[in-house]
Amino acid sequence: MSQLTLTKLNLRSRVWQGRISGAGETGARPEIRVIHQDRPVEGVELTEETQPGDWLLRVPLPDHAIAEGVQTFLIVDAASDTKLGAFTLIAGEAADDDLRAEVDLLRAELDMLKRAFRRHCLDTA
Repeated sequence: MSQLTLTKLNLRSRVWQGRISGAGETGARPEIRVIHQDRPVEGVELTEETQPGDWLLRVPLPDHAIAEGVQTFLIVDAASDTKLGAFTLIAGEAADDDLRAEVDLLRAELDMLKRAFRRHCLDTA
């Protein structure tokens, strides 16, 4: 399978949208997982677009994610377990900068690396 790329499109009416490209001309549906607070997000939709290899990704924001603080969503290619991208919601008091969002994203990526490392250790044991 070819290298997937994610292009952020918009966030409207509690639905984040992006475009997945690079799925190849075969039209093979990519395996995409969206993670929030170390749990998969329910209701994620992937719709094939007119351009071969392009897919529209729609991520509905769960009710519990509309909350005070920083909420980071990690978008992962499930087939290769690699990060394609992320998006962040910040609610409540305005942040002076994006440092909280960056720290939250680092935590989400670290959780993903820990899972991959544990899986590797089990496979090689």
